[in-house]
Amino acid sequence: MISNELQKELITQLNKEYHSAYIYLGMSAYCSKEGFNGAANWFLIQYQEEVAHGMKLFKYLEDQDVEIQLPSIESVEVEYKSLLDVFKKSLAHEQKMTKNLNILSDLAMKDKDHATYNLLQWYVTEQVEEEATVKAIIDHIKLVGDNGYGLYTIDKELSGRTFTDPTAN
Repeated sequence: MISNELQKELITQLNKEYHSAYIYLGMSAYCSKEGFNGAANWFLIQYQEEVAHGMKLFKYLEDQDVEIQLPSIESVEVEYKSLLDVFKKSLAHEQKMTKNLNILSDLAMKDKDHATYNLLQWYVTEQVEEEATVKAIIDHIKLVGDNGYGLYTIDKELSGRTFTDPTAN
């Protein structure tokens, strides 16, 4: 059984997963408005992944008979300075999520809740991939700077991303 404290924190994490989705939807809107349709697609896929992450946690909580609360989702920023800025903010957000998940993992281990710890390790592993992917995109954007053709090429690459449910494994 999940402790009351851990239940509360997992519900908070559920809200953070959906807030993440909302952040990425806002980033997609910004990129679309600025003509970066590939980046808009990339962030829309990121939005879908975050929704899937939320659903994985939601289902786990249901399976554990946790009484689910759904607090309001905080509003998000939809204006950024540049394509580089939006990806830097994405990385900062992912790093914040990694920190949150590590704290939750520590709490699950303190409670000797191995099932919840095991679930959270899936998220921790996913975060390593998320951060590495965004860092690589930032490196590419920095490499081309303000070069229009370079940004166009990166945007074109980002348009090729398709949604694969990461929780289906």
